[in-house]
Amino acid sequence: MSTTAPPPPVPGPQRAAAPDAPQPPPGDSRPAGPAQPTEPGEPEERSQEARAAQRELFAHAPEFILGSAASFGGSLVGGAQHGVSGGQVAGDVFLGGKTEIHHHTSAAGGSVHSAGEIPRAELDRLSGDFVEGPSFAAALERLRTERVLVLSGQHATGRRTAALMLLDRLGVPTVRALQPETGPSALPAQLTGSGGHVLCDMPLSRNRPLRDAHLYAAADRLKQFDDGYLVITVEASPYLPGVTPFCWEPPPAEEVLRAFLAARKTGGAETERLLTLDPVREFLAHGHHRCAEAAEFAGRLAEYDGTAAALAGLAGFSLSAVEKQCRDWLSAPDSELGLRDKAFLISLSVFDGAPYVLAAELGDRLFVNLQRLQHPEQEPAIPVFGPSAADRLALARAEGVTRNESTDWGPVPQYLAHFREPRTAHTLLTEVWTGHPSARPALVDWLKQLARDGRPMVRTRAAAAAAMLAAADLPSAMAALVDGWALSRSFGPRVTAANALTLAQLLEAPAILRLLTQWCGDAHWARRWTAIRAFALLAPVRPDLAAPALQALAARARAEDSSPAESRNLTESTALLLSGGNRGEMLAELVRLLQDTAPVRGLALAAFVRACESDEEGSLVDWYAESGSYDAGPARDLAMLWRTALGDRAHTKAALDALRTWLYAGERRPDAGQALTLLLPGLVTTAADHGRLDHLLRTLRSADGSPERPRIADRLLSVLNPRSA
Repeated sequence: MSTTAPPPPVPGPQRAAAPDAPQPPPGDSRPAGPAQPTEPGEPEERSQEARAAQRELFAHAPEFILGSAASFGGSLVGGAQHGVSGGQVAGDVFLGGKTEIHHHTSAAGGSVHSAGEIPRAELDRLSGDFVEGPSFAAALERLRTERVLVLSGQHATGRRTAALMLLDRLGVPTVRALQPETGPSALPAQLTGSGGHVLCDMPLSRNRPLRDAHLYAAADRLKQFDDGYLVITVEASPYLPGVTPFCWEPPPAEEVLRAFLAARKTGGAETERLLTLDPVREFLAHGHHRCAEAAEFAGRLAEYDGTAAALAGLAGFSLSAVEKQCRDWLSAPDSELGLRDKAFLISLSVFDGAPYVLAAELGDRLFVNLQRLQHPEQEPAIPVFGPSAADRLALARAEGVTRNESTDWGPVPQYLAHFREPRTAHTLLTEVWTGHPSARPALVDWLKQLARDGRPMVRTRAAAAAAMLAAADLPSAMAALVDGWALSRSFGPRVTAANALTLAQLLEAPAILRLLTQWCGDAHWARRWTAIRAFALLAPVRPDLAAPALQALAARARAEDSSPAESRNLTESTALLLSGGNRGEMLAELVRLLQDTAPVRGLALAAFVRACESDEEGSLVDWYAESGSYDAGPARDLAMLWRTALGDRAHTKAALDALRTWLYAGERRPDAGQALTLLLPGLVTTAADHGRLDHLLRTLRSADGSPERPRIADRLLSVLNPRSA
């Protein structure tokens, strides 16, 4: 399978339709060809109107992407943000003057797993700034009693140094490091004398488990010597039958920083001053850094000289640590981090903050794709059972929380999983896409599968992943994913393309606005449809883009060659511009468009009426009732649009229906009723206006269908006909 992406599509109206692009439906009487492309008029085009698609996108998109839109005041961006848990470090333990990282060499140049006696100088150096952590005392007591201790902890949590310090605190004369390849059955033979023994990162597997019998034999052997003890460090593993490992808990990062600075004879006042620097407070606030990272950060902090460059180095450390972690995950040999684990990490980056079961289930689908790519001669196989959710999340430096999530059937408890470091998801996907291009075919096929899934959450996350890839490499992401979705004859893929472009713009991917503007005039109807919908989704959360979006939609309306389905899309998309952001500005722009060409005027009126049809939370009637600006410019523009729509023969019926929706809202809400009372006089300038509204109010019946006229109708009739009152 080729790993080279096809050349990116050339956006713009000059591009002819692709050979495999969808063709006009049979029986269409309009001429075919790129000069007059056609669009299917199938019922599917009405299967999900724009407001529902908008709600779906912002309900399921990753919160770290929507957070970038929140700063613009978008009313659709809300909900709890998955932040970083403060006050808890799930990170590496730094225990001494060097950072221990699995399979790296020590500062002295020797292997950290070399056999033989560990020099006393190294133990003293480690002891000088060792931070015990919350579980150290319990581990020490258990080792003293049982002679053999299996210390379990995640990679780079400092468990090796903790093991050395446990033995050192027992006062043993020497500490010897055993080869990690030592098998469980060979343990007693390696224990040849008194003192402490440490076996770091013992490799375990189904065919090589560490059993309780192995530990009993080792303990019996150690009892033959004075001060004989053994500590074995392992990662969380299912291959410990009968063994109860001791789970290592690293100390908080702040304690690691203090110990490191104190070991370098930094005074107490100076330590406190350094800890108050903004980059240091930000680093500690994340609360998730492993202590190997904390140790490296402490080293830079100890060298801080007060210059702007040094401060910038501290500020950039956190992101550098995230990038390094992602590179380490993806570049690790399969013997250290299996292909299934890597697939889960990538899946979690797509489903960050979503139910854990989605990341696990769909990660296994990606695992199958990666297996086929890496071993095409083998039939892919997914292990039915494997590590627990807790172990997989610990590996990913993630955490889970049970929370009620809204569904069509009401709130349902879900176990949600998210990275502790919010930047991990974006960074990891970017690293996969740009640093490991050989994985692209498997990743692209997987995202296409997700885009066809029946679950809105899954489809939306596929779009979000495409947006992140576009932010990293726009031409490749467009060629491999987005343009194909945009050219689809089916409604769903086009929505996915529009969602991807919307989220890519929120991520500040380059050239998205220029691409959307060109696509609004593209020769192919499907690209036009996608761009129009994307502009509509963007504007409510990016008010600064509302005016350019409206200009692009109006320019398309001026073309006067839209099909009925495209006209509906233009109307729905323009109506969405009134669902958030600066609605007063958008009302003024619609009033201005009333002086434009007939198609643009019709678009402005149809979109206004469509926006007024909704009375749900955050609707235009809600906004007007809560604004309190009944005499300001927005109120005058609102009255102008209502008056024009009611008086325009092509829109009168729909406008009257929409006005009934506002009247029922005024019956339910006193503030809406007051707003309508003040709005009504502005709707009457002619006898025809008066007669139309008088008839509407006199014939209005209760929303529940009963014959009684609502009180709001009588109140407004008295305003409309003050002499009769």
